[in-house]
Amino acid sequence: MNQEVIELAKALIARESVTPEDAGCQNLMAERLEKHGFSVESMVFEDTTNMWARRGSEKPVFCFAGHTDVVPPGDVSHWNTPPFEPVIHNGMLYGRGAADMKGSLAAMLVATEKFVTNHPQHSGSIAYLITSDEEGPFINGTTRVIDTLEARNEKIDHCIVGEPSSSHLIGDVVKNGRRGSISGELLIKGKQGHVAYPEHVSNPIHLAAPALSELSQLHWDNGNQYFPETSFQLTNIHSGTGATNVVPPNLTAFFNLRYSTELTDQCIVSKVTEILNKHELDYEIKWTYNGKPFITEPGVLLDSVKLAIEKVTERKTILSTSGGTSDGRFIAPTGAEVIELGPCNATIHQVNECVSCDDLIDLAEIYYQTLVNVLCK
Repeated sequence: MNQEVIELAKALIARESVTPEDAGCQNLMAERLEKHGFSVESMVFEDTTNMWARRGSEKPVFCFAGHTDVVPPGDVSHWNTPPFEPVIHNGMLYGRGAADMKGSLAAMLVATEKFVTNHPQHSGSIAYLITSDEEGPFINGTTRVIDTLEARNEKIDHCIVGEPSSSHLIGDVVKNGRRGSISGELLIKGKQGHVAYPEHVSNPIHLAAPALSELSQLHWDNGNQYFPETSFQLTNIHSGTGATNVVPPNLTAFFNLRYSTELTDQCIVSKVTEILNKHELDYEIKWTYNGKPFITEPGVLLDSVKLAIEKVTERKTILSTSGGTSDGRFIAPTGAEVIELGPCNATIHQVNECVSCDDLIDLAEIYYQTLVNVLCK
C-alpha cells in the first residue's frame, strides 16, 4: 500500500486541475472505485465537475469528501521544480496540490481499496463526494451535490473531509468543526462638495467612522468550549475622488465576521442593522453568507478517528475549530458527523507546496483503520 499511495498522489498532481478544472482526476478515481464495486455518478453543474460514488445501499453511510481543484501556481519561476511535475526530494513530494488535497485523495482511495478487499461484506456503505469547485467560488460544487442528495433523501452519516488539518505531525490536529463566516459590503452615502464649504457637503467618511468603530469594538459573544469569541474584521475601506479638496460622495466598507455557534447569521444582520440605524446613516448593505458554524461532538466518528490516529502514530490528537471554512459546512447541516483530517498544512497555497511521503502513507493507514472502526462493528 505504501508505494501505491505515493504513485497515485503523483498521478493526480500531474493533472493541471486549476479551479474549476478537474483535468481528468475524477475519471482516474472513478475507474479505480468502479473496480471495487462502487456505483459512480458524475454531476456537472455549469463549469464544475462533481462525483458521487457509493458502494452499498445500507446505513450508516461513511463518506470521504474532497476536491480535485487546486489554486493557481503563480509565477512558476519561483518554484524549484515545475508545479505540475511531481518530484520527490528528501522524502517530500512536491507539486501543486500535494498537501491541498491530492495527497489526501490518494490516501482515501488506497485505504478504501484495501478495506474493501479485506472486508468485502462490511456493514453500511462507503461513499465519495468529490468536487472541482472548492478553491473557487464554491457555488457549483459540494453544495449542489448535497442539494441533489437531499432532494432524493440520500443521507451521509459520517464524513471525513481530507483538508490538510495537521499542524506539525500527521494527525496531531483534527478539525471537528468550523466557525461560520458572513461578509458585508456597506455603502455609506454622503454629499460631494468642496472642502472649503462644509455647510454644503455631507462627508461619508466622518459619518461612517463612529458606526464602524462601534462595530469593531462590539463584544459579540464569549465563544464556548469549542469556539473562540466572534471576530469582526474590516477588510477594505474605499472613498475619495482622487482630489484632496473634494469631499467624496460615498464610502464603501467591506467586513467579515467569523462567528461561533453562540450566534446566528440572522442575529449578526440584526445587530449590524441596529447600529447603522442608530447612527442615522443613509446606507445600503449587501450580505454574503459564506457558511454557518458547525460542530461534531464526540461520538462514533470522532472516537473512531482518535483510535485510528493513536494506533497508527501512537499520539493523541487535538480537536480544533480554527482556520477558515471548508466544504464541511455544506455537509454538516444535513445531520452528518463531519471532521477534517489530512496532512500538514505548512505549505498549502505556497510555492513549492509539498507533503511528507511518510505522512501520506500513515494517513492512508489512519483512513483504513477508521473504516474498520466504523464499519466492522
